[in-house]
Amino acid sequence: MSILPDEAVFADFKKQCLSTDNWANKYDKEGMQVWVETSTSQKKNPVHKIKCKMTMKDVSAATMYDVLHDSQYRKKWDPAMLDTFDIARLSTNADVGYYSWLCPKPIKNRDVVSLRSWKVTEEEYIIVNFSVKHPKYPPRSDLVRAISVLTGYFIKPIGPNSCTFIYLSQADPKGSLPKWVGNQASKVLAPRVMRSVHEAGQNYQQWKGQNSPAQKPWLCPEQNVLPMMDPGELSIQRADSLENVDESSKISTQESEDSS
Repeated sequence: MSILPDEAVFADFKKQCLSTDNWANKYDKEGMQVWVETSTSQKKNPVHKIKCKMTMKDVSAATMYDVLHDSQYRKKWDPAMLDTFDIARLSTNADVGYYSWLCPKPIKNRDVVSLRSWKVTEEEYIIVNFSVKHPKYPPRSDLVRAISVLTGYFIKPIGPNSCTFIYLSQADPKGSLPKWVGNQASKVLAPRVMRSVHEAGQNYQQWKGQNSPAQKPWLCPEQNVLPMMDPGELSIQRADSLENVDESSKISTQESEDSS
């Protein structure tokens, strides 16, 4: 069985993006909404599920899709990023990459290794990613390895220069995070990130015009110079697979990590 997402994965992700069942609205201002999942099963689950939606009246869906793919541009606009790079191609519409980011003090910074796959139709753009184990990129001692169960973007054109932009993340940040982090994530951090992404979209065409404007390997696979990798060398890194350890030792270890 292939690790690569199939049509059912994209269809389910789209359904989650558009669903209103079991989602509680936490933020609704200036054309932006943020929800968190409210299903009862989440109470005992360390995995956080958040969804953000923004109506962008001045940026096309195609431009936002380019922004999300362009790792060189991300280094210009993403204020939380420590490092990001693509590792290898897995197929014409999938790759594996690395991303690390700053967390608010005193929380330790996080990183993730994820498989990313994308699907484009005339009606919409979908990007999904999830954590994988890569033999050459094990967890680092100076960072906490977070787990993305399923994270991605659903972008739908409204007009030639406008779109609906939805970000959905089901992730386990690992470590012992204080409660205020979860509250701040939905009411402060998520809106701030969405505004940064929107601004990145507004500025992308000008930046791209001066930085290899014809180079878009996510649209032109023949431009991709990443090495090919057999998807079979990767395995899915699920959150629950890291939970099967002694609770007391896990808590003490992660508390020491997050206090450092």
